[in-house]
Amino acid sequence: MNDLGDAHLRTWTVRFMALLSADPQDQLAWLGERGPATKDVVEEVELICRVAGELAERGTFGPTDLVRLQAIGRRLGEIDGAGRAGLWADALVTDPAWDDIRALARQFLLTRLGDWRQPLPRPFRPFTSDH
Repeated sequence: MNDLGDAHLRTWTVRFMALLSADPQDQLAWLGERGPATKDVVEEVELICRVAGELAERGTFGPTDLVRLQAIGRRLGEIDGAGRAGLWADALVTDPAWDDIRALARQFLLTRLGDWRQPLPRPFRPFTSDH
């Protein structure tokens, strides 16, 4: 991958970590009417954590960043099938795994940026055929 691609993936990772690190009420407000499935969020973050190894090899992430992202990936891997079912908004308030992931994402941002409090990414608007 080129530098531009690596920069995009780094930005994507930091933005997703900002969302994961946010307080639950802020996460729920960000979600609004959107209702991603928990399994989709888990798969997206697992992908981030897998790609982080390659990015670290190219110097986009440092060793500590990689350790933090791997810890998040391991914690996500512990979420069983029942924990991946349903909407993420529901899991955020019922599954303690998301409290652990929130703390790990905060550690990543603190190490990476010096503060875990980061602006949340702009909400994603799915493409529809009427646009």
